[in-house]
Amino acid sequence: MKSWSRPWVPRLSGNGRPPRLFDTSTSTFLPTVTSGTASLYVCGITPYDATHLGHASTYLAFDILVRCWLDAGYDVEYVQNTTDVDDPLLERATLLGVDWRDLAASQTELFRGDMEALSIIPPDHYVPVTAVIPEVAAAVDALMVSGFVYEVPCAESIDFAPDLYFDSAEAGETTSWHLGLESNLDRAEMLALFGERGGDPDRPGKRDPLDPLLWRAAREGEPAWDTVLGLGRPGWHIECSVIAVNRLGSSITVQGGGADLLFPHHEFSAAHATALTGEPFARIYSHAGMISYEGEKMSKSLGNLVLVSRLVQRGADPRCIRLALLGHHYRHDWEWTDEALAAADRRLALWLGWAEQERPDAQATDSLTSALRAALSDDLDTVAALDAVDRAVSSGQAPDRGALDAVHALLGIDLRS
Repeated sequence: MKSWSRPWVPRLSGNGRPPRLFDTSTSTFLPTVTSGTASLYVCGITPYDATHLGHASTYLAFDILVRCWLDAGYDVEYVQNTTDVDDPLLERATLLGVDWRDLAASQTELFRGDMEALSIIPPDHYVPVTAVIPEVAAAVDALMVSGFVYEVPCAESIDFAPDLYFDSAEAGETTSWHLGLESNLDRAEMLALFGERGGDPDRPGKRDPLDPLLWRAAREGEPAWDTVLGLGRPGWHIECSVIAVNRLGSSITVQGGGADLLFPHHEFSAAHATALTGEPFARIYSHAGMISYEGEKMSKSLGNLVLVSRLVQRGADPRCIRLALLGHHYRHDWEWTDEALAAADRRLALWLGWAEQERPDAQATDSLTSALRAALSDDLDTVAALDAVDRAVSSGQAPDRGALDAVHALLGIDLRS
């Protein structure tokens, strides 16, 4: 599947440092230094509604990471999925009276446009789940052979085939993964989140209430694929495991996503990948904070969405939206207000006025570049990075080519356009 057009990123003099990131599995800061290609997997959208600012903030955080890696001279391989078949998508399509495939296609196209408007560097591999059903089925079959799968009877399936579940206890005993490895949550917290976020802790026949679904046997009226496992479709977590492992290999550099994916999605994506490869899924697990609006976490289920496309339609400069998001550290939760966009608009106006004074014949200097590199290498501290640009703007000194290129390359804000 095509992603979106890649923005131009200026090449800066010298190289920055690969950033250190906060790793949720160890609650420590770890370097993202690698001897080879830096690899990144970020969970994509379920395309049943347009891109809201929570999505944009997450993908912007990892866009900054990719920019830092490129500035450090690294080769980067970035994979993102789109969950274009899943219960929430099917439910929304039924509610709207449209074909689920048409809904997924239209919302994915809108997402592409939003990402392009925000100058987000696209993934190298943008993979819809519907394109990898045979891969996922083969992986579940391999897990079955290895003893990590058990059957749960399903009277609703069209041919009375069972659903297939992951045996968390077996994985915990025989691999390097164990329940809670990534999330560091206690069992009561896991059970609560599992039920809230698509799990089925009360289903009879499961060995552990927290065991996740790997394969859903075909039901009447639902999409299904004929595979080595018979008719059905994948569970949620195994999709990301297979897409990532089959394109990036084991022990990728960073697995990323929003904090609401920490459990159960990322926990079990890591579990499935480790069971498949015998290696830890990722060296670092990184999560972006949540954005709230009018007192509640911004989410599709609540419907309190501030959509990127609507802000742009109302006249917002996409650079202002980007600046408003960069004005908060990626790991922190915060609340969106109209003033956040207004403040970003004022900041951009000052920066553009400064950029108009560019000294085109001046030798490029490294002071602002160094300040931006230092800020971003410290857990992607965009707040400190924006402050560094503000200081340069207020200094009264006209910028040179190097300063404007640094703002463009590292923060994704083109002050010449």
